Amino acid sequence: MKPLNYAILKHFTKVKEASTEDVIEALKGKYGNFKALNRKDVLAALMTAEANGLLEETRFGMDEAGTLKIYYRAHKEGADTINKYIKD
Repeated sequence: MKPLNYAILKHFTKVKEASTEDVIEALKGKYGNFKALNRKDVLAALMTAEANGLLEETRFGMDEAGTLKIYYRAHKEGADTINKYIKD
């Protein structure tokens, strides 16, 4: 099993875009017992990946509860870098 942060990054090489909640939903089957699989920690991982040039923000909006929902994607160079260092 990959470390959670690796799994988060790899998820973006397999989807067009995803929000924090999408990532949590996709990974909870395998990583559901990890303490860091929560909105705050996953968002921090996504923002770090964005700051490091691996992901980029695609859009944002408010969900039904009034919570900000930010979507990210791995652009080609970011996906190539992720796939180079994190193997399936």
